[in-house]
Amino acid sequence: MGAKNILLLDIGNTNTKVGVADESGLAEAYVLPTDAFGTADALGFRLREILDRQNLSEGDISAVAACSVVPSVSSLLRQASTRFFGCQALFAPEDLPLAIENRYARPKEVGADRLTAAFAARTLNPAKNLIIIDFGTATTFDVVSENAYLGGLICPGLLSSAKGLATLTAKLPQITLEIDSQELEIGRSTAQSLNQGLIFGFAAMAEGLCGRLKEVLGGDASVIATGGFAENIAQVCRGIDMVRPDLLLEGLRLVYYKGM
Repeated sequence: MGAKNILLLDIGNTNTKVGVADESGLAEAYVLPTDAFGTADALGFRLREILDRQNLSEGDISAVAACSVVPSVSSLLRQASTRFFGCQALFAPEDLPLAIENRYARPKEVGADRLTAAFAARTLNPAKNLIIIDFGTATTFDVVSENAYLGGLICPGLLSSAKGLATLTAKLPQITLEIDSQELEIGRSTAQSLNQGLIFGFAAMAEGLCGRLKEVLGGDASVIATGGFAENIAQVCRGIDMVRPDLLLEGLRLVYYKGM
């Protein structure tokens, strides 16, 4: 990586994605459970371990940029950033304004993750209309037209749905969410039935909702998938034009360097 490396964090309800970047691009990203950060020091030491894997030290980091939907972890990151890296953590959109118009009825209700993903998609994709699907704790559909974030949809998440089934139905086998085939199959065991139902069910939901959103937009739209299950679902989902698992980290990198 370059001399001016930045540490990027996408802090979600379930997982936190961490990456190191410079002006040329994003290095490998890592996923940590968000609930593992009990103290600022615990978070700082985990970040140091990631730097070690990249052959970097604390002194190689010139800035820390983040988007977060977990206020308690945001506070821990502010403390860890000052103590371990000697800089103030910068959060989008508060400290890192996103160059996209927010047309939500109550703009402050939009999660930082959704706005950052919309900004990243707008920067990376020239199509007039964009639909960003984030397969995370929830499955969100966010709509961008030209340079405006219009809003979107919030649906249940794949993993939370799987956990809900496992919790409420004691006799069901453990759900793997692995793709055995890219074609829908009739489940011949309970485990296969669950996997096929969840994976192809969410793929069909994405196809159907994207089709309806395109009708609302009055034309075509480019569909970008991100989040932990994006690559899996994209294998069996028609109509996904681009898969960017690290879209939010890329958005943080872009907004940081655009503001320099």
